Amino acid sequence: MEISYNELLGLISLGAMFLLFCTGFPISFIMIFSGLLFGYLGFGKVVFMLLTLQFDQLMTDSVMGAIPPFLLMGYLLENAGLMDRLFRSIQMLLCRLPGSLYAAVIGTGTIFAAATGIVGSSVNLLCVMAEPGMRRSGYNVRMGAGAIAAAGTLGILIPPSVMLVVMGPIMGVPITDLFAAAIIPGLLLAGIYIAYSLIRCAIQPEMGPPLPRDMWPTSIGAALWDMVVGVLPLMILIFSTLGCILMGIATPTEAASCGALGSLLLVIGYRRFTWTGLKEALFKTTKLGAMILIMIASCNFFGAVFSRLGSAAWLSRFLLSMDIPPMAMLALIMIIIFFLGWAMEWIPIVLIFLPLMLPTIEAMQFDKLWFCLVIAVTLQTSWLSPPVALSAYFIKGSIPHWKLIDIYKGMFQYIGCQVVGIILIIAFPAIVTWLPMYMKQ
Repeated sequence: MEISYNELLGLISLGAMFLLFCTGFPISFIMIFSGLLFGYLGFGKVVFMLLTLQFDQLMTDSVMGAIPPFLLMGYLLENAGLMDRLFRSIQMLLCRLPGSLYAAVIGTGTIFAAATGIVGSSVNLLCVMAEPGMRRSGYNVRMGAGAIAAAGTLGILIPPSVMLVVMGPIMGVPITDLFAAAIIPGLLLAGIYIAYSLIRCAIQPEMGPPLPRDMWPTSIGAALWDMVVGVLPLMILIFSTLGCILMGIATPTEAASCGALGSLLLVIGYRRFTWTGLKEALFKTTKLGAMILIMIASCNFFGAVFSRLGSAAWLSRFLLSMDIPPMAMLALIMIIIFFLGWAMEWIPIVLIFLPLMLPTIEAMQFDKLWFCLVIAVTLQTSWLSPPVALSAYFIKGSIPHWKLIDIYKGMFQYIGCQVVGIILIIAFPAIVTWLPMYMKQ
């Protein structure tokens, strides 16, 4: 295929950017530098106006305003220690069951994912809560690490996922639809994790024996009451926040702000409020929120330069000229994103790679809502996949005496669960599309 000077410049800028990523320099500055350099070479001083426009549009976008409140909501709940009570109550109810601690870890991780959407926080918190009980009960280290990693990475998928907030405007899909579409796949994956853990422990009880009798609750009624007191207020907060978004009562930004206020009131109600904790939560929110927003703005700028150079259209024409069947093209895109997820955060992948693929996706007539969820689950899988699985290093940092090779081997077990989940989502698109369609009726 013929290629013009500007189109070639765009492709060179893409390769140069990925090479610069290897230097360890901040990604945001690399993308701004690459965009300015190759944009100036391609269309002159207009690139500086494009930079200003892209940053101004993002920083005044009300949808992006949902990110800091969602982060604050998660950090407040994390610092308050509410997850400890949730974990203990699930553990007590399942105490007689082989593999009960794995089920408790996955159940707690699923709920915490809906409360925070922050993978690192989820994994670290699950490590602190679960490791002492697993060690005391003689649970398998490898399987325990896999369960923690699998449950913790659900934060990238289950609403209110920050990734879905960012992905929506990029792909032209309403965030409310993405949130509704992600609920069933997220619960499906959690269910597959739990089913695998319990079946494996039923066949091999030594992998996860029932809890020792001295760890059993005094009565089932006490365990149920602890579950109600520990879980019900948190679930009301989560479902009211998501419900307001899905039913159109409030915008994501408004619901996120109410959720942050609700989490603060919940912390006060449980008598876990401290000014130090609030200060730490606000500091973490400001730091991570600013980092995410400037990265989104810089990715948008680079993407705008790449498109203006004509390289995005050329790349789409090139892929379509290969005459690959749609499902083969989907598999190719998933493989590329999977390997990119080893070396990069999800933000540049979502903001650079997906817009490049958008013309191809539309030409292949993929349902964009369904495609977004397939990509989200693929990115979640890359977080679980050695040798560069980020979740493994979160676990190793929280539990230094666990060997990294054991953590890796544990993750491989749950990657199989991920593959089953992805196959089901691809084979039965209604898993993704049914709830958004039902909400619109």
